[in-house]
Amino acid sequence: MTTTTFETDLPRAERQRLTSELLAEAHNAEGEEQDQLLEEVILLNAAVARSIAHRYTGRGIPRADLEQVAYIALVRAAKSFHPDRADDFLTYAVPTIRGEVKRWFRDHGWTVRPPRPIQELQSTLLRIGSERGSLPTSELAEIADVPEQKVREALDARGCFTPSSLDAPLRPSDSQSSPDATIGDMLPGIDGGLSDCETRLALEQAIHSLCPRDQLVVKLRFLEDRSQAEIGEAIGVTQTQVSRILTRIIDELRAQLEGVGIAA
Repeated sequence: MTTTTFETDLPRAERQRLTSELLAEAHNAEGEEQDQLLEEVILLNAAVARSIAHRYTGRGIPRADLEQVAYIALVRAAKSFHPDRADDFLTYAVPTIRGEVKRWFRDHGWTVRPPRPIQELQSTLLRIGSERGSLPTSELAEIADVPEQKVREALDARGCFTPSSLDAPLRPSDSQSSPDATIGDMLPGIDGGLSDCETRLALEQAIHSLCPRDQLVVKLRFLEDRSQAEIGEAIGVTQTQVSRILTRIIDELRAQLEGVGIAA
């Protein structure tokens, strides 16, 4: 019997040999002896389960949680494996572990849960994107064999999985300018309806002071939720120019609101 821990990571050939020997012994053992042999199998292959879990980190679920799911799946695979099912234990265990991790994402990873078909389509679109790079909606719909509207719905649901941080800036930082406002800064306060009404009136007056084109940009971006590319097409400028226009407008509105004593 080998002496291993969860941190043990042997070369593949040695791990495979030891695992096969231990499983063969466990198949012919019973009770406590069998449990000990299977525990050795689990420890020998813990690094593999950990590696699978780490492939899914950075997607909104803590790494420690993913590792626990992978370890539990490894334990189940070790206890249910039969030497007659496959020559290599990992041929059986890896799909089991990967499937459990994916199910965990499906069941626990959504902050706001969209319908199951949208979840599944989003997974398909992410796979297509990783294989072929960025593609237009029409091409994605053709490859996935679904209507374009469904593709848009799936892409719009991306924020449901890992929502944007309230501390994220509204625009890229500029070392020569004042600190950027964050997404959280744009959320309504809790100081009552009268203050909100005063703020809305002041903001309305500030917007009316803008030139007609800037007023149109504000309408398209914040009322109709148009993208910068769509706004650029509507007013005849590039997406980069739209970004600069929005930055200037926000700075002008903020200055006007601060001028009348309202935090922008």
